[in-house]
Amino acid sequence: MQAQKQSGDPAIAKPLETPSLQIILLTLCRLLLFTAQRFAYPFSMVLSRGLGVPLQSITFLISLNSATSLLGPVIGLISDRHGYRRMILAALVMLMIGMLLGGIFAYFPLMFLTFFLTGLGKSAMDPAIQAYVSDRVPYHRRGMFIGLLEVSYAGSALIGIPLIALSIDQINWRAPFFIFSIGALIGFIIIRITIDEDPDIRTHQSRYNLYHDLWKPVIKVRPSFGMVVFFFFSGMAIENIFVVYGPWLETKFGLNVVALGLSATVIGFAELCGAILSALSSDRVGLKRTIIVGQIIVLVSYAIIPMLRLSLETVLTGLFIVFFTFEFTIVTSISLATELLPGQRATMMACLQAASGLGRTLGALIGIPLWLGGGIGATSGISVALCIFGLISILWGLKHWGKT
Repeated sequence: MQAQKQSGDPAIAKPLETPSLQIILLTLCRLLLFTAQRFAYPFSMVLSRGLGVPLQSITFLISLNSATSLLGPVIGLISDRHGYRRMILAALVMLMIGMLLGGIFAYFPLMFLTFFLTGLGKSAMDPAIQAYVSDRVPYHRRGMFIGLLEVSYAGSALIGIPLIALSIDQINWRAPFFIFSIGALIGFIIIRITIDEDPDIRTHQSRYNLYHDLWKPVIKVRPSFGMVVFFFFSGMAIENIFVVYGPWLETKFGLNVVALGLSATVIGFAELCGAILSALSSDRVGLKRTIIVGQIIVLVSYAIIPMLRLSLETVLTGLFIVFFTFEFTIVTSISLATELLPGQRATMMACLQAASGLGRTLGALIGIPLWLGGGIGATSGISVALCIFGLISILWGLKHWGKT
């Protein structure tokens, strides 16, 4: 296909061979936003008690957060047209306003706006940063750079969540909202000063045709469509597990807020190891081969969760395996996906984010009911089935993909 033959190395940006200050700053901004998006998972029961609502109500907030990814394709299209820097700054503004409102008013109906703006900010920032980096990194080095960038996801659990746990324990449950708002303001100032405007902003294209500019290039190209379906099933499978791990640990082992925050470091360390392994090995082994092998290992890791529930140590071991293998596979997938539609990278990444977000929304909605009704065995069983569908879709999509 023509999209596969295009060069992935744009002429308008100087190629990067080693990480720069800009990459580090963008990674820190992603860490802040990921922490804001993820902190509700381990502390869902804390938020439930603080807001005076049932646990299921918090899962609705989490689902809304994920559902904003459905707007990602349109946001990605705007990023490709008007610049990645502008979209990154807009994302930080959304985070700042949303969290400030949540911290000041702490009123459950208003929390829908807080979580909506936070999720929308992530949907705006993710494809913009990934496209910004991909425009400046040649394909043969992209696995390493994307892997380093994805360290921010692991850092949110390894560093961000434990710090949020301390703020809740030492101050109150509303403290994180103000911390995120102040952090977003600082990030906005730093990015505005240090990140240059994109040199190829296509502002002359003022009209958008969603079918021609968005769905047609993504859906009509077999590798990109297969990757979109893969992200949907992968997102649903992991969210089905992620949404219940906090309540599961709290009810089964009686963990307090600080202990829940520390347990998140296990997930963060697993994600960090997965991202680093992807950065170090995927370019050498081949992105396509790594994704397929990784997905098979993810499938097995979901299946063993019910066998490791006798003690806190074995449960944390199981969670480590799940999140390590998932992060390794998904980071490698992102690296390959940046090459599927080189001329529309932000659009492609936003479509993947939308597919993953839709999957995560459904996973969050079914996770708690599955766990309450059938235990962790039912939860992991559904994730295994979803993972199989994801494996089939990626095998189909990349069957004739020329690059390794």
